[in-house]
Amino acid sequence: MAVALATLTFACGAPAPCPREARPTASEVHSHAARPDPERVLAYVLARSLADEVGPRLAGSEGDRRAVAWATAKMQELGFANVHREAVKVPVWTRVREEARVLSPAPQALAVTALGWSAPTPPGGVEAEIVEVSSLADADALGDRARGKIVFYNVPTLRARDGHGYGQTVPVRFEGPTKAERAGAAAVLLRSVGTDDGRFPHTGSMGRGTSRLPTAAVSNADADLLHRLGQRGAVRVKLVVDARDDGEAESANVVGEIPGTAAPGEVVLLGAHLDSWDVGTGAVDDAAGCGLVLAAASRFVRAPLRRTVRVVLFAAEENSVSGGKEYARAHAAEADRLVMALEMDHGTGAPYETRVVGGPGAARALGPLAAALAAAGAPLSAEAAFGGTDVGPLRALGVPIVDVRQDASTYFDVHHTADDVPARLDPEGLAKTTRVIELVVAHVAGEPVDLGRVPEGERKPRH
Repeated sequence: MAVALATLTFACGAPAPCPREARPTASEVHSHAARPDPERVLAYVLARSLADEVGPRLAGSEGDRRAVAWATAKMQELGFANVHREAVKVPVWTRVREEARVLSPAPQALAVTALGWSAPTPPGGVEAEIVEVSSLADADALGDRARGKIVFYNVPTLRARDGHGYGQTVPVRFEGPTKAERAGAAAVLLRSVGTDDGRFPHTGSMGRGTSRLPTAAVSNADADLLHRLGQRGAVRVKLVVDARDDGEAESANVVGEIPGTAAPGEVVLLGAHLDSWDVGTGAVDDAAGCGLVLAAASRFVRAPLRRTVRVVLFAAEENSVSGGKEYARAHAAEADRLVMALEMDHGTGAPYETRVVGGPGAARALGPLAAALAAAGAPLSAEAAFGGTDVGPLRALGVPIVDVRQDASTYFDVHHTADDVPARLDPEGLAKTTRVIELVVAHVAGEPVDLGRVPEGERKPRH
């Protein structure tokens, strides 16, 4: 996901028996029994398959090529028609090595990961004192204090169900290196843009060509360490980053359809991004989204709807949005026939709300769904949809957007980390979200629903 989010309670441990007050109640037993069998939750099975059988799939990598082959085969297995690949040129950034250590006052290793598009350090690394800032505004005021030093951005990310804390903090990742470079810094460390308190650092793009400084994210636990040490005096750190810009490669958006029965030229588009960062296996971001849109669309393979349902698994969302941009460019002529676009890139949590943005009557057009959406846990909101990163270019063409919003309270604990693995997938949340997407698709693709066009003044995605 290119745009802002646990406490485990163990009631008892073997072999000692649980104390009486910790035993589950009858209602809890019933609730647990009612949970779906993970192996029967198609979105979960597909997401796990992509993460396990393909693994990391950064744009232009061998994993990316395997992902394109996986997506093509899965769409065919599920019975989609017109399965094909649409070529996309993607920029390639390659991580080789990264490490960091506190040299003084307390020598110890730091858990770090280079940001996408970071420049490399000299072969011996960069050794310097850190200068801590707590905002982009603080960086603007550094003056000569940063010259030759490592600027350390210590900006926490707020945990929230809607993920807005990420949106508040992620500008530091994009703008921080440039501001530090202007101040004469030698390198940048930034507190991971994530809501966990552990030692999994979070990567993410800093933007291609935005800064020539080596830049790495430090785990949140180690960011706290640097802050505590800095309160006592000077902190000297060594940072080593080996990474390179490898030019461009060819990837693809993978497309499959369920042709409409009465109006096949009118299209309801479901999207997710196929690529992932290279540090984990991209189970939550965004194998989960791929599983959701494939599972929801496959529900209609044997019972096609009035309009065509099209699934697009986009290339290179993480490092460039190349797939989303190229899709909008290549399909601009049919934008008026795209009656809705919906993107899933919100992880594995349960749905809690449905939003729409389109013409003045868009919300009324979804009105007949209100009771069913509420019953499914995702009531129709009066707030306008945002739209995901890859469908943002379609929104710019006026295509109406529907958001099925998922609980992101824990999403940014694992986002862009080595801990983004299938163990973090929630089958129950994926099952509930699949159901909500099915409701939306059945209504918009099954009826002559008119969501209008997004007004000119509202076409810029609001992330």
